[in-house]
Amino acid sequence: MPNAEGAYQRLKDWKDKRLAEGFTDISALNRFHDSVMRRVFAVAAARLGNPPCDFCWFITGSGGRGEQGYVSDQDHGLIYEPGDGEIDKYFSRLGKELADGLHALGYPYCPGKVMSSNPLWCKSFPDWQKQLKEWLEEGSWEAVRYLQIFFDARGLNGRGEWILALKDFIFEHQRKKPGLLIRMTEQSLNVKRAFGPVGQVLVEEKGKYHGMINWKYSAYLPYVNAVRILAVKEGIYETSTCGRIDQLSANGGYGEIMKEKKELFQSLLQHRLSIKTFSYEESHYLPWETLKDDEKKEMKKMLKEGAKLLKAVRKRVERDVKHGL
Repeated sequence: MPNAEGAYQRLKDWKDKRLAEGFTDISALNRFHDSVMRRVFAVAAARLGNPPCDFCWFITGSGGRGEQGYVSDQDHGLIYEPGDGEIDKYFSRLGKELADGLHALGYPYCPGKVMSSNPLWCKSFPDWQKQLKEWLEEGSWEAVRYLQIFFDARGLNGRGEWILALKDFIFEHQRKKPGLLIRMTEQSLNVKRAFGPVGQVLVEEKGKYHGMINWKYSAYLPYVNAVRILAVKEGIYETSTCGRIDQLSANGGYGEIMKEKKELFQSLLQHRLSIKTFSYEESHYLPWETLKDDEKKEMKKMLKEGAKLLKAVRKRVERDVKHGL
């Protein structure tokens, strides 16, 4: 097998140089991340030999939604045609090579192990069908979390239509057993509080990030989680939050809930571009006191509207499930 170390280092040098030049548009930044990951795949395939059968390498998380900042951890998986044990061994090796290659380029390993190197996220198509069925029927906290992660997946290499076919499993199940939406809603409400009892913005009180707000958990995830729930409910395949908002807004029943939400979410993503760091942990924090007064006012509105959106979605889902809508 060719030595990939030099190839990964050259890719890293190219990636870091391009990122250092900066991006003013979140879509352009995410297209760049996609191109980096595809090049990692090419190096991995050259090292191990081309895949022996049809496959799909997918990304999920912020990458699947096209919402990565300058740095993000890994979230990806593999789907492949069923075959003999040699097929399984190949994709197991490929999954590890992809995870290690991305890590070499500065994409940290996923703390939750949502990576192709984990057998849970590297399976044949029939085994993925079985896995989704188990998660849907189990309904535990972890199973629902995995379902939400998978729902943000999009194909990056290979047969992306397999992702759509597997998502049909989720849509069909929730139509028959809408309690899944209630479970998703309950878990999505478990986000970091943005405001204190007298309406003050809650910042980190001690430690390395003293005086900063946790941008990811206080501001960003309430929008992502709320919109994802409605996307599952309405059978929307789109993975980006803004794209989901567009489709929900076109549905007459969600016009009021989605009012202004796309513009606010896009502003949040622009704030993400202001956090220029190669540290994954640091990319989640925004220094509150360094913001200008008008920026603080805008951020407070984003925080308040995100919390209101979660509550509105919960109320809507509970109402619709109760009345079988």
